[in-house]
Amino acid sequence: MRRLPHANSQPGWLFASVFLVILLLSAVPLGRLAYAGLAATFRSGLPPVLLETGTWRAFANTLSTSVLGMFVSVALGAAFALATSLSDIRRKRLLGFCFMLPMMMPPQITALAWVEMSGPASPLLKTLGIAPPLGTPQPLYSIGGIALLLGVQHAPLVFLAMQAGLAAIPRDVVEAARLSGAAPRRVLRDIVLPLALPGLIAGASIAFVSGVGNFGIPAILGIPASILTLPTLVYSRLASFGSQTFADLAALSLLMAAICAAGLAVQQRALSGRDYRTIGLSGASPVFALGPWRAPVEAGLWLVLLVILAAPFAALVASSLVPAYGVPLTTETVSLRAYGEILFRQSVTVTAFGNSAFLAATAALGLLVLSFATAYLLLHRKGAAMAFLLVLIEIPYALPGIVLAVAFILLFAAPLPGLGFSLYGTIWIILIAYLSSFFAVSLKPVLSAFRQIDPALEEAARLSGAGLGRRMRDILLPIMAPAAGASVVLVFLIACNELTVSALLWSAGTQTLGVAIFNLDDSGSSDLASALSVLVVAMIVALMALLEVLARYLPDGVLPWRR
Repeated sequence: MRRLPHANSQPGWLFASVFLVILLLSAVPLGRLAYAGLAATFRSGLPPVLLETGTWRAFANTLSTSVLGMFVSVALGAAFALATSLSDIRRKRLLGFCFMLPMMMPPQITALAWVEMSGPASPLLKTLGIAPPLGTPQPLYSIGGIALLLGVQHAPLVFLAMQAGLAAIPRDVVEAARLSGAAPRRVLRDIVLPLALPGLIAGASIAFVSGVGNFGIPAILGIPASILTLPTLVYSRLASFGSQTFADLAALSLLMAAICAAGLAVQQRALSGRDYRTIGLSGASPVFALGPWRAPVEAGLWLVLLVILAAPFAALVASSLVPAYGVPLTTETVSLRAYGEILFRQSVTVTAFGNSAFLAATAALGLLVLSFATAYLLLHRKGAAMAFLLVLIEIPYALPGIVLAVAFILLFAAPLPGLGFSLYGTIWIILIAYLSSFFAVSLKPVLSAFRQIDPALEEAARLSGAGLGRRMRDILLPIMAPAAGASVVLVFLIACNELTVSALLWSAGTQTLGVAIFNLDDSGSSDLASALSVLVVAMIVALMALLEVLARYLPDGVLPWRR
């Protein structure tokens, strides 16, 4: 039996430091949010914002778009999970990589790309000669349009959750059914799908919760049509700042958190009373030969990717190469002016590039250090305190970003005690919010790598008199280097394109790329917004390709598209 290093081989300050930092990043801001909401309620009853018709209209819009989007996510995610996990189709890894791209892209870019792809003024449709007549309404500026794009954006979440469930199905159970004469369709219906149900329910729940907190898609598609959801209502309340603003923000944020909690409770209710434990050899899903159906299934999957990924991106590129929205792309109209404008002449976009690079790099490196220390403690200490730490790390990532942003606004709006200045309106409040929000993302690859290290290596060094610093430098760091690289790239990838948190926390001079794209589109500069979006998408694909290169050195499960 392996023996872990003694807890007393760790300096006492390590646990205290990690615990304090996690409390400051998670428990303190969320506690401040809960206090603000409850204090306002006890002081004057229900906050006035909860009695307004517009709030409950936004509440209904949030529920309807999130529920409808969840169904779209389930349909797409389940189909791709079943096809790539259980069938003998070709190029599964490439299909999974491409299907993950919508989730890795900022939601405002997804919305902008689809707007550029549809409607009477689409440069791509005009170039192809299939644009609807002028005056035709933009179909995406609707509840259905928002729900559709929420479904596309979050379908990879269902894909990942169901793929994990399918991977856990014992192969010998399926083989026994086949040897008993059961047809593949019956094996799928009576064995595979029931055992994959927990993953499907979990994925649907995550897609619903993600839809509730999504800001970018409802902002791009809903605000022009006066369709507000709770995240965009919070944004509009902050923009029209007043004496009741902080109380309103706290109340609306707690309402969103309650919806998310209810969604997770429904998931638990759906799974309660059912036992999904299996006994047998798992880890490699059974494969069903499609025979003559393989080519049509492959064509159908690639067609879906063409519609949800390739066509919107092509529309985005076309829009970035024309002088104005609605102009068809021809040899006479094609121009790189928008790229030169955003890269060299627009001070706002240049600042946004610098801010996003600084925030993403600083958050990635800072969280790497914190993840190292936390993962080490999680493996070498046991008990309720460590379980509590893990929960505190997961909560900010699970909550809608808009709720987390409001929590930090409430925490840092007033001057810091004893220092006399406020972090609100500075780039530092965005950085702290990023550290809180993406901690769980950074921790996963590091913790997975730590779990694969033989504890005997460190134990031998400890018995030889090596201190913690020496053991980290000579043993753990070299082994952990690939996982550390993956952690940094993952956090940089997500943070560099983030919008929901920074949309509420930015001020003049602290714009991020996500905010810059949103503001450019909102001001009518669709060509500049498209050009900036194309560059961001290119950066995302490059970073994901870098992770693919590192994949052979990483623990299993760190890169979801390589399951």
